[in-house]
Amino acid sequence: MHAHLLTKFARSVAATPQTRSLSVLKHFKSPTQPLTASDIWRSVGGVCFDVDSTVCMDEGIDVLAEHCGAGQAVKEWTSKAMNGNVKFEDALAARLNIIQPSRQDIQDCLEQHPPMFTPGIRKLVATLKNKKIDVFLVSGGFRVMIEPIAEELDIPLSNVYANTIFFDNDGNYNGFDDTELTSRDGGKAQAIDIIKRIHGFEKIAMVGDGVTDLQARPPADLIVGFGGIVTREIVKKEADLFVTDFDHLTKLLHF
Repeated sequence: MHAHLLTKFARSVAATPQTRSLSVLKHFKSPTQPLTASDIWRSVGGVCFDVDSTVCMDEGIDVLAEHCGAGQAVKEWTSKAMNGNVKFEDALAARLNIIQPSRQDIQDCLEQHPPMFTPGIRKLVATLKNKKIDVFLVSGGFRVMIEPIAEELDIPLSNVYANTIFFDNDGNYNGFDDTELTSRDGGKAQAIDIIKRIHGFEKIAMVGDGVTDLQARPPADLIVGFGGIVTREIVKKEADLFVTDFDHLTKLLHF
């Protein structure tokens, strides 16, 4: 899309968020013809996926918390963060301070609770790759838990943007890297800006269930809200396209 169309598209998104159904199609007017979110989806060079409650059916940090015996307190913080009620960086620090997972805790959790992939995600990722559309995982979760997910979906680890947990020499929790882009509010936008510039994408999409995914636009040219696991009303309202299953997105690629 030409630069002036991208500008008009971004302004229209900010000014008039509208929804019609669980598979919402919004129109972005150009001087020559109306553009829909579906048009943008089919023309992107890259797609960035959130992981928790999007690529996977659960929230990784909640699973880890349950494993470590701190489930309920952490779930409350997760809900606040995903609904935009607290800054993501504050929620991340609070949850990790509650859990304080050791390296062994995480290893045991991964072995006992393998990823639960959302129905349709494998086919969608494979279809995107077959169409030469690059796939990225951009998540506020933890790299040590997300890299196995990327490997199973055949996504290069260099395409993973996530948070890093620190451990001391004995493997005990020793904080997290607060310089990681995805450790704070607005960080997904920064990550996508880097991805877009490095790969030279004219258009890029972000797919996710939470408020932090909405924050990715701009520079993301399209926000696809995903409500297949949990529907957040603000995401349903403000996303350019809202779907409750990945098969819909796969089918749109074939039009």
